[in-house]
Amino acid sequence: MISRERVLEIFKQAGVLLEGHFLLTSGRHSNKYLQCAKIFRHTKYSEELCAALADHFRDDGVDVVIGPAMGAVQMAYEVSRSLECENFFAEREDGKMALRRGFEVQPGQKVLLVEDVITTGGSVREVMDLVYAAGGVVVGVGSIVDRTGGKINFGVPFRPVISLDVESWEAADCPLCKTGAPAPYKPGSRK
Repeated sequence: MISRERVLEIFKQAGVLLEGHFLLTSGRHSNKYLQCAKIFRHTKYSEELCAALADHFRDDGVDVVIGPAMGAVQMAYEVSRSLECENFFAEREDGKMALRRGFEVQPGQKVLLVEDVITTGGSVREVMDLVYAAGGVVVGVGSIVDRTGGKINFGVPFRPVISLDVESWEAADCPLCKTGAPAPYKPGSRK
């Protein structure tokens, strides 16, 4: 198992934790942003963190690892490499998650869903629906970071590498907006 201290050390070395005024993919605002994409610039960090995540699911008979694009494309690859199984990704088509490029879940196939950062779990839930509609079995959800502090429930085992309780607010309740801070910056993959 990787220690919490080691994960935070990697985040610091890779420049993952940003501070400011951010607009999250969920539409919420936060004073902290975890740019996990920076982990994947460094193969030594991505291999270490994704192997730690894979260890949580090593005995679950995972057939395929799926991550929502963009944030979890490289992650799905690296976790599947550690689990020695297939991987692919879901991507948005007309605003909805879809399996394209010949990717398809087979009935009964055991699927692990991965995401770099979980805030509301919206993208993961969309991909879960695709898996279930195809007759697949979601064995679990894994992430590098759980921003909910363990408060989210997917109805399947959820195992993050690290859980952080990072505050976020609805736009109308954002204390940064109320103090006249500059408009929030959106560093994520969806515009």
